Amino acid sequence: MRFVIVTGLSGAGKTQAIRALEDLGYFCVDNLPTTLIPKFAEACFQTAGKIDKTALVIDIRGGEFFKDLFNSLYYLKNEGYHYEILYLEASDKVLIKRYKESRRKHPLAPEGRIINGINIERDRLSEVRQKSDYIIDTTSLSTMELRKKINSIYGEKDQIENKLMITVLSFGFKYGIPIDADLVFDVRFLPNPYYIPELKGYSGNDASVRDYVLSFNETKEFIKMLSDMLNFLIPNYIKEGKKQLIIAIGCTGGRHRSVTIANSIYKQLKNQGNITSIDHRDINEDVNKGGMKL
Repeated sequence: MRFVIVTGLSGAGKTQAIRALEDLGYFCVDNLPTTLIPKFAEACFQTAGKIDKTALVIDIRGGEFFKDLFNSLYYLKNEGYHYEILYLEASDKVLIKRYKESRRKHPLAPEGRIINGINIERDRLSEVRQKSDYIIDTTSLSTMELRKKINSIYGEKDQIENKLMITVLSFGFKYGIPIDADLVFDVRFLPNPYYIPELKGYSGNDASVRDYVLSFNETKEFIKMLSDMLNFLIPNYIKEGKKQLIIAIGCTGGRHRSVTIANSIYKQLKNQGNITSIDHRDINEDVNKGGMKL
């Protein structure tokens, strides 16, 4: 089991670090009182592998409890529980700038100057810094650069290679645009199978509707242009650390055209090696409501 204790200066990026660890599959707890670390560690190590990666954020927000940190660490070591300490820090100038931008008070100087709180905190954390396994200075790091450092230290090989989970979602505009969509495309400009009596009762999952929609040059050109756009966007999304992408394709009722196009895009992305899923949100809405009105 990998047991990580995240600590360091307030404003140095511990929140971003714990989010990165969560994305790597770590079970994360923020601001656990240090006196509870031994019990928490015992509980995690006794899960028979169900929890194999854990991260705790421990810092001076714990107040008086923070004084017990080294007693807890000594207990872990004495009992054979392996742990790692990740310490984050930054320059005084950058920490002050971050505090001013967030308009937050320093926890050790709530009524005074931020720099005074930083100096007190550096002094109190000096010993734990010396015992840290990894020290990351976030002074000149962007959130993405910090995430990459976290991934390089704590990620598995397949996790270090940024993975983007892509969902291709078909929907009907009359039922509303999906609120979680990242990209929305409107295919209502394409000829509608609804007006073909022998196709009306089928969906884009059926060959007859699929062949009809795909028979038009407009459809072929749209799919090509959309594919080119996605081939450009996806690598750049991955580069920026995006973990999930939802591509929503809509027609009027979400049963014919959008389903056909979504299936086509899904197959292309899948064949390119992307981690991709397909979801037809409204494919049965009209059927379930006893009609297929537009």
